[in-house]
Amino acid sequence: MLFSPVEIQETVNMFMRQKLDIRCITMGISLLDCAAEDSKRACEKIYDKIMTKAGNLVKTGQDIEKEFGVPIINKRISVTPISLVAGASKAADYTDYCKILDKCAKELGINFIGGFSALVQKGITPADKILIESIPEALSVTNYVCSSVNVGTTKNGINMDAVKLMGEIICKTAERSKNCDVNGCAKLVVFCNAPEDNPFMAGAFHGPGEGDTVINVGVSGPGVILAAVKEYKGRPINELADGIKKMAFKITRMGQLVGTEAARRLNTNFGILDLSLAPTPAVGDSVARILEEIGLEGCGAPGTTAALAMLTDMVKKGGVMASTNVGGLSGAFIPVSEDEGMIEAATKGSICLEKLEAMTTVCSVGLDMIAIPGDTPATTISGILADEFAIGMVNNKTTACRLIPAPGKKAGDWVEFGGLLGGCPVMPVNKFSCADFINRGGRIPAPIHSFRN
Repeated sequence: MLFSPVEIQETVNMFMRQKLDIRCITMGISLLDCAAEDSKRACEKIYDKIMTKAGNLVKTGQDIEKEFGVPIINKRISVTPISLVAGASKAADYTDYCKILDKCAKELGINFIGGFSALVQKGITPADKILIESIPEALSVTNYVCSSVNVGTTKNGINMDAVKLMGEIICKTAERSKNCDVNGCAKLVVFCNAPEDNPFMAGAFHGPGEGDTVINVGVSGPGVILAAVKEYKGRPINELADGIKKMAFKITRMGQLVGTEAARRLNTNFGILDLSLAPTPAVGDSVARILEEIGLEGCGAPGTTAALAMLTDMVKKGGVMASTNVGGLSGAFIPVSEDEGMIEAATKGSICLEKLEAMTTVCSVGLDMIAIPGDTPATTISGILADEFAIGMVNNKTTACRLIPAPGKKAGDWVEFGGLLGGCPVMPVNKFSCADFINRGGRIPAPIHSFRN
């Protein structure tokens, strides 16, 4: 017998009761061959290529869902950072490029398309600056496009001119889209050490080092891991860790199967499997609840960072044994508005911005989907970005910020983003100024341990 009745029942429980799913299959598409001096012609080439390459993406995902009985929640596309494509044109604004991506997403029926992006960790080209300055308008007039900007790496240090600029752009984007269904800042992420193969939004883009097309898969199972943790109640931490690792192995094998099959049917390569624990606002699908089940009264209590470090490490250890394609971010997301346990923790005050920052030293990303007061100065936002990216640079890991200034809102007010984006209370921000530091500009040099040639 290939599978025992116990294993079959365990799998059924994962899907039916513990909310296990393939969070996304993301097709990466290179647009480097779409560059043209005339931006209208470039947009036509972009539209033709995306529609040709991804025409069967949604149907393929739906077919695999039906045949394998595996829920695939989101079908997405990531493209070459648009600043690298649009730079060949004479356009003074790249909003039209964003609009054509939005049109593709709508016609294909995908959830999001990522890649309205720029890589400025060491310097800002004229094309990069045009793209960044186009973000507030572009994200306010589109629904499906996500934007990202990488401002630092361990190898290059942190571009503080870009950090300052992104603080200003985040403020402008929040104001420009305040009357939109979704605040544009919920579709904008700023990175240090951004991976080129990340299937998760809003930070997905198709890196210059990737092939023409590729399929990347993001698998998520907070509910399954929570169930595993409950089985080890009162047991030593090393035994609990082993249980988490074994369950992560099983989750990853499912993702490997789906990714391989999707790539075969779409006649492309299977890129990476990102096994990040990605929560949703649904009850039972929370990373915060896992941490509380480990033994914390509330997420954010003393011991939270240690528990999260163990959880993230065990997920990665189980995953790399199950697949040779593990990549992307792979760890644990802690978005405040997208995790019902994190929402409760923020509401009752067991977690704060500074504790979240500490937790990002050991999880897969950073300060994610955090609403802050609408009157927060741009330089303060830049300071928060700089702190987060220093963590990423020094620790040679990916860190990111998706901060959402809420116009007209103050600390403690509630903001709603809808759907998978959820809602959350506005979190207080340190009132002391860092303007003189941010206004210096320049570049924070790479740390000494980055020199490994």
